[in-house]
Amino acid sequence: MDATLSSPTPLLSVRGIGKRYGQRVALQDASFDLWPGEVLAVVGESGSGKSTLLNAVAARSRSDAGSVHFQDRSGTLQDVLAMGEAQQRLLARTDWGFVHQNAADGLRMDVSAGANVGERLMGLGERHYGRLRATATEWLQRVEIDASRIDDAPRAFSGGMRQRLQIARNLVTQPRLVFMDEPTSGLDVSVQARLLDLLRQLTRQMQLAAIVVTHDLAVARLLAHRMVVMQRGRVVESGLTDQVLDDPQHPYTQLLVSSVLQP
Repeated sequence: MDATLSSPTPLLSVRGIGKRYGQRVALQDASFDLWPGEVLAVVGESGSGKSTLLNAVAARSRSDAGSVHFQDRSGTLQDVLAMGEAQQRLLARTDWGFVHQNAADGLRMDVSAGANVGERLMGLGERHYGRLRATATEWLQRVEIDASRIDDAPRAFSGGMRQRLQIARNLVTQPRLVFMDEPTSGLDVSVQARLLDLLRQLTRQMQLAAIVVTHDLAVARLLAHRMVVMQRGRVVESGLTDQVLDDPQHPYTQLLVSSVLQP
């Protein structure tokens, strides 16, 4: 993971994030660092707090405690949770991306595939139709969608194609960090495998940092350099992915690994 060695400062530093829903503690004192070019998996059973953590760190929901600092392109650490909404929106459409489990949540379903990809560029000021269409065509091809489908709406696409289109929409602005919430869930096994290969290829090519929420430990092993394991809103174990999966230390991780990975 050479990319992480070139920077003395984490790309993202999360400290003590907490979240309550009334009396229920959904997230408690979660902390981790993410380095440039690193993929971090967040794993655990349903209800463990994985998506709650992802949405809190991505400033998509308000946390009750903690801090999130992001290193901008100048090397300055920005306090994300202290930003105004306009600053957070700008960050979300430039240096960050967010891939939803349900692709329809991250796409405009009634406009063309090309418009879905070009929209983020237009949000940054690009108005030249030829350049927008050429860039959209390039990105459709990069995510293995035939360029002839550029004028088709996502409603005409399969689930796997919609997910690949959502990825293209997020990556077209060359972000440095992408949040992914169960990106392969609900897809056929063969479609999952193809999508995982694409994600692994793109994160390596772009030196892209990513946080991937998944309940599938095989997905974590394939994509992630490091992982954190969550139980009841807490991070109970973290470390290199292979190390955690091959030699889990926490009883919950041991149970998770034995029930999922072993026949």
